[in-house]
Amino acid sequence: MTPAGSLLIASGLHKAYGPTTALDGADFSIHPGEVVAVMGPSGSGKSTLLHCLAGIVTPDTGTITYDGRVLSAMSDRERSALRRTDFGFVFQFGQLVPELTCVENVALPLRLAGVKRREAERAALGWMERLEVDGLRAKRPGEVSGGQGQRVAVARSLVTRPRVLFADEPTGALDSLNGERVMQLFTEAARSANAAVVLVTHEARVAAYSDREIVVRDGKSRDMMQELSA
Repeated sequence: MTPAGSLLIASGLHKAYGPTTALDGADFSIHPGEVVAVMGPSGSGKSTLLHCLAGIVTPDTGTITYDGRVLSAMSDRERSALRRTDFGFVFQFGQLVPELTCVENVALPLRLAGVKRREAERAALGWMERLEVDGLRAKRPGEVSGGQGQRVAVARSLVTRPRVLFADEPTGALDSLNGERVMQLFTEAARSANAAVVLVTHEARVAAYSDREIVVRDGKSRDMMQELSA
């Protein structure tokens, strides 16, 4: 049963790559401001689920609805626009542009959307301050630590004020201390913006920052909260 008021809903997703089944009837839902951890062992289908939810991959069967709109009914251009405006992404290795300063990296999504430099960098600095990296504004990614760089990447993901954030193993390249700080600041900032967070991880300490856990195994999903309350 899908909770009322869900922002992003997936039902009965199947996806195969040749003879390999990645998703086998997976379901998912998330509310605005909610952090949902998608957990499972390597190869379980959790990253495929994230890519389907973000409109990057189209499932073979099943339905994904975002804010009342069916993703499969959208054109490629409409889905791409959605990823620029409504969706934000945080990757395991940050993927910052090495030639740009940290503030230019954070401002980049706004600059690509046509926002003037001064306005974009002012918004970028606001998010950098929340993530405690505003002192790195003039440094380039190669001049900061891994934990600092990942906080810059989180600020970049939030600068467009997306409604859904997709985070794929966001602390996978960090030590435990830096990982804890990134997750604390990341979830605080996302909740303050009322952004829903789809958090893919295999680490229990990272999943502990979520409101709810979805376990994916052999392409099938289990909502642990629903099972506990049943």
